[in-house]
Amino acid sequence: MLQSKTSVHLLERPSKDALLSAFSGKPLDALRTPALVVDRKLFAQNCANMHRKAKEWGAQFRAHLKTHKTAEGATLQLVSDEDRTHAVIVSTLMEAWEVVRAGLVANSTVKDILYGLPVAPNKIEDLSALRREVDKYGGIVRLLVDHPDQVKFLEEFEAKQGAPTWWSVFVKINGGQNRAGVSPASKEFIFLIKAILKSPATSLHGFYGHAGNAYGSTSLPEASRYLSGEVESVNAAAKNALEIISQLDVEPSVTNPFVLSVGSTPTAHAASAETRNTLSQVLNGVLELHAGNYPMLDLQQQHTTLIDHACISQRVRATVISYYSGRGVGGTDEAMIDAGGIAFSKDTGPSGVFGEVIGRPWILSRISQEHGILTRSTPTSANEESLKLGTIVDIIGQHACMIAAAYPWYYVVDPDVDDGKTVVDIWVPWKGW
Repeated sequence: MLQSKTSVHLLERPSKDALLSAFSGKPLDALRTPALVVDRKLFAQNCANMHRKAKEWGAQFRAHLKTHKTAEGATLQLVSDEDRTHAVIVSTLMEAWEVVRAGLVANSTVKDILYGLPVAPNKIEDLSALRREVDKYGGIVRLLVDHPDQVKFLEEFEAKQGAPTWWSVFVKINGGQNRAGVSPASKEFIFLIKAILKSPATSLHGFYGHAGNAYGSTSLPEASRYLSGEVESVNAAAKNALEIISQLDVEPSVTNPFVLSVGSTPTAHAASAETRNTLSQVLNGVLELHAGNYPMLDLQQQHTTLIDHACISQRVRATVISYYSGRGVGGTDEAMIDAGGIAFSKDTGPSGVFGEVIGRPWILSRISQEHGILTRSTPTSANEESLKLGTIVDIIGQHACMIAAAYPWYYVVDPDVDDGKTVVDIWVPWKGW
């Protein structure tokens, strides 16, 4: 089953040099809205904080690139004041190819790329080409599997190659979230592990879990319980796999010890020496922590109480384009901005709004495709100024990953340069699949 390969050379992005020529040094108020602004210093501090948490938890670290999808952001995730790591996860093949094209594999910033979806048969040829390119620089491409047919597809592909090789695979574990993966206590898990171990096309690297339900956490103890649950699931999977291995007549291709990869931004923020001490079970492998949203953050992460509002490094700038006195609930005012569902996505969170205006008592309550409606978050006081038409507001949205996907480039600021009021860099994100 063939599909066209990743069109990395056909989907040309805007020129960073041209963008810098146009915008470097420009004040933020001069930028066309809507605009996505990234605070580089906060972004880097968030990356260093995650490196520190992984070390305190006694784990390796794997950075997910799906939120920002940029070479600059990836470098900050991997090279911080706290540590230097080399493993990443990508959510699309375009991201993987762009990592290579950016030179991050050639310069050894990235040495280990995990394609973060269960492998589809019509993408194996493209993945194989990616693997050959990464292998030139001593790197490795790993895959996720959660069904025996995926192993069969890899076998069938490799059987047709002149020099067949094996693929390093993580088994995706379902820890009860029913998002993806296989339960370690199921017969399907046994079938899958046996298929991997007996296949000449696969080598079992470890087990991968993701507690997506941890985004509902509202305290450190709650997030810590989700983290412990992730570890319990992948550790049980490793234990069961070791038992299956002990019953085989041949020596299978496996990583020894297994890598137990867990994490989400909420559970990764709960990682610490203290939470490591709560892991009472004997580990059947080495821990790896993974996360992706943490460099940027958003209102969903703020709701967990594990991060402070001041840590959020991204914001959307929008312009007030109309004002409606007394139109809102209880006679309150409303305002229209030039940013809507595409600029913010339509993701909501526990707060029920699409965004919060920084430093002003307004929230983004309703959105259409290209405009949004601001309403007051507090009752109107007699001496409170209305929003004048033309006013530029900064808004924190609910889900940074979805927000960033809409923008052709990000304006980067640094508080150490002109108090963060002018553009110091432009990041051009990778687009497409």
